[in-house]
Amino acid sequence: MKSLLFDFSTTQLLLTALLFVWAGFVRSGLGFGGAALGLPLMLFILDQPLFWLPVIGLHLLFFSALTLRTRINNVDWAYLKASSIYIIPAALVGVFGLVNLPTRILVTFIYAITLFYALIWMFNLSINSKGGWSDKLLLVLGGYVAGTSLTGAPLMVAVYLRNVAAAQLRNTLFVLWFVLVSLKMSTFVALGVPLHWQSSLLLLPAAAIGHVIGLKVHDTLLRNDKLFKQVIGGLLVVISAIGLWNS
Repeated sequence: MKSLLFDFSTTQLLLTALLFVWAGFVRSGLGFGGAALGLPLMLFILDQPLFWLPVIGLHLLFFSALTLRTRINNVDWAYLKASSIYIIPAALVGVFGLVNLPTRILVTFIYAITLFYALIWMFNLSINSKGGWSDKLLLVLGGYVAGTSLTGAPLMVAVYLRNVAAAQLRNTLFVLWFVLVSLKMSTFVALGVPLHWQSSLLLLPAAAIGHVIGLKVHDTLLRNDKLFKQVIGGLLVVISAIGLWNS
């Protein structure tokens, strides 16, 4: 069966390639957020989350494995195991919601979550983790949102920032993304959801360009993290507002 990507116009293909460069750049540059900052834009090209999410998921599996191949020993396995008790069950519930909810509700949910992140970043606010029940709540919510749309990273990162050493943070997050996406993709296969692997393969070079650029500017982005998020937050407010209006 042909993937929907083969039916795109030339303009749509060029825009899609640019968006996957962007998603790859954010993912490796910040260590998270590729889907959160890329998916809302992709939905303007094709408003079908179940097309984009398997494509993004296959890329995330590939680049996570690539990044971790020499860094697997620098992971906080203890905290990863402790937090997974809250994240994984919530993520599985989110995956089943993704498969069963109407497309219009999913698109609205994705833009609403993106608008929430955008306002926080634009006004230089933060999602704070204070331990105890607030940690557990953020992990559960982040897991559910990740299961539904792969955009739950900022919620979980708020907790990981407080509990994982800076030197191990990005590697630990990549392992977490790998586990969550593996569960999502396995569920897709079990439920007969198309993985659109042809589209993923064709878009891999674009994502690779972004990935390499992100790795090179990772330290610079972290030093200017607040400014980067404020600028992106302002743009995402406009994008999310338009998306919510259209949906």
